[in-house]
Amino acid sequence: MSKTQYYCAASLDGYIAEADDSLDWLLGYEGSYEGAGAEPGPMGEGGGYERFYDGVGALVSGATTYEFLLDHMGADGDWPYPGKPYWVLSSRELPLPEGEGVDVRIARGEVAELHGEMMEAAGERNLWVVGGGNVASQFAAAGLLDELLLTVVPVVLGAGKPVFDERLPGGPLQLTGTRTFESGMVELDYELRR
Repeated sequence: MSKTQYYCAASLDGYIAEADDSLDWLLGYEGSYEGAGAEPGPMGEGGGYERFYDGVGALVSGATTYEFLLDHMGADGDWPYPGKPYWVLSSRELPLPEGEGVDVRIARGEVAELHGEMMEAAGERNLWVVGGGNVASQFAAAGLLDELLLTVVPVVLGAGKPVFDERLPGGPLQLTGTRTFESGMVELDYELRR
């Protein structure tokens, strides 16, 4: 059965971005772990991201995350999620990327109103809540977020944009799995209780 998943990386103190939305702490991260059972990645070949993304059928984010993606599409200017519907929750007019397989939909409204359409578009795969913390909080508050897949990066920022903007309903999350990566990052998989 398809799920709604929030998959993100966070600093050790719980931030997904710096206060200015910068991700330099993540993109420039260099670390290692040589313990038994460490997996490649998470971003490398065969890493956690690749495995996760294979199960994604549709994506959703807020405008800030979307604008970050547009600003960092790379030298070739290719949209990073071709062939998969991508919703942007925003009340503003935003530019749309061009290219083959690009399916970006700017949407106004409550996540509860849009969720059915998103899940239908995902098909038998999952809906990825790309970010940020406000969007993930909206899905959780509406009882629509099934899982949190959090990759903890051993960096302390001291301030920034939190994983969630508000307290989650339903009490503690249920740990369902962990992965340790050769980079020194650790993935924690949680199921949200309702």
